[in-house]
Amino acid sequence: MLRSRQFKADFATCDGVEALYSQIKATEPVEAIAINTDVGGDFARETNLQDELNLINLNVVSSVHLAKRVVKDMVERGKGRILFTSSIAALMPEPFEAVYAASKAFVHSFTEGLRNELKDTGVTVTSLMPEPTDTNFFHRAGMDDTRAGASKKDDPAEIAKQGFEALMAGKDSIIAGAVMTKIQGNVSKVLPDNIAAE
Repeated sequence: MLRSRQFKADFATCDGVEALYSQIKATEPVEAIAINTDVGGDFARETNLQDELNLINLNVVSSVHLAKRVVKDMVERGKGRILFTSSIAALMPEPFEAVYAASKAFVHSFTEGLRNELKDTGVTVTSLMPEPTDTNFFHRAGMDDTRAGASKKDDPAEIAKQGFEALMAGKDSIIAGAVMTKIQGNVSKVLPDNIAAE
């Protein structure tokens, strides 16, 4: 049976990730874990360097850090499931979210590489790539007036359901959301980067 636990820490810091891992180790073995981090903003005009470095620490460094700890335990047991939340932004350059999209591209690439490394271990790794979702993300990031922030967004319950089903099925990745999201994601795979960025 899957159980969820809540724990609050600053996952942009090494101490925060280690504190979470200590909580994990103090309980029963983790059968499945969703690693989901998110922040964003306009690189040239709206964010400062520390914000961008914090974004990279949160989206990239903490994801790798936590995975490093949890994966070893799963491999030793010969079973486990990991869901990384990437983004449809991982498939194309994203003006005004350049660092965010690049960080999510890292997460998606990392997921795919890790999945291949673990293919004979009993541990599956899945990349969840949603379109903008109706959460507090855009407001917290100060992006309410951006195209993505003002656009219609996917239902977070539906994204979670699709991600959970992909995780339990052991899929390598899923472009989650409405039909148009899936079409956009698949089209972006064949467009040249400069056209996708426009």
